[in-house]
Amino acid sequence: MNKVPVLSNFCRCLSRFFKKLLNLVTMRRLVTRIVNRVLLSEQFAPVMGTEAEIHSQARRKLVVGLGNPGMEATRHSVGMAVLGALAARLGVADRWRGDKHVSGEVIVSEVQHTHVVLLRPKLLMNINGVSVAKAAGKYGIKSEDILLVHDDLDKPLGKIAVKHGGSARGHNGVRSCVDCLQTDVMPRLRVGIGRPAGKTSVERHVLGRFTSEEQKILTSVLVQSVDLLLSQLSHQDSQSPTSPVGGRRAAQKRKERDCSAPPAQDSAAADG
Repeated sequence: MNKVPVLSNFCRCLSRFFKKLLNLVTMRRLVTRIVNRVLLSEQFAPVMGTEAEIHSQARRKLVVGLGNPGMEATRHSVGMAVLGALAARLGVADRWRGDKHVSGEVIVSEVQHTHVVLLRPKLLMNINGVSVAKAAGKYGIKSEDILLVHDDLDKPLGKIAVKHGGSARGHNGVRSCVDCLQTDVMPRLRVGIGRPAGKTSVERHVLGRFTSEEQKILTSVLVQSVDLLLSQLSHQDSQSPTSPVGGRRAAQKRKERDCSAPPAQDSAAADG
């Protein structure tokens, strides 16, 4: 006879718990958005010297490796690893230099007559967008010409995909970029890192380093990711049509292209 009141109390407690959780998530996003706005309000010097030459060209692109500074070897910062591999392929790996005006490290290079700016934000993942927006403003690069490289929990290690705009899909770094640039048209190279196995939390998984078995697969992933990036950068026509600031293409179905890295000797193993 007491089952109904007990169940009712349980449901009320559960409801309160989820409301508090929702409020916490909402509050964290609000605080992050405020931080984005405050950091973006800082002024930076105009482009000078050789960097000014990039503004005289009709085509310029920005490639960003999203991640956490000082944690480049973790799964969450695999975008930075891909960018490092791209710089090495272009023969400019020794040209990284800090730029306080964009809160990051940059390299200005060229791929088939297209000026390319490589950017490694020096801000935490949740506010990477501040660095991206500042770099886009400094170098005069359109949002649709900004290529974000980031990790993807929903794809296993060894899988990569190009996505032409759309929602952040829960990725805090991409969400920060969308918020700061006020548009979601940026193409992305999504690099699979897989979900954790067993009782390992998502946070521990993404902030952890790749296992020795995963490193074997990662080597192939970096090679194929750079191949795909160079293919994207070589296209003279934008991959996605120009969109007004804040515009979303909900009515237009975006296409994704999935790629697989060459298989390693063993399958990828997540940390236990």
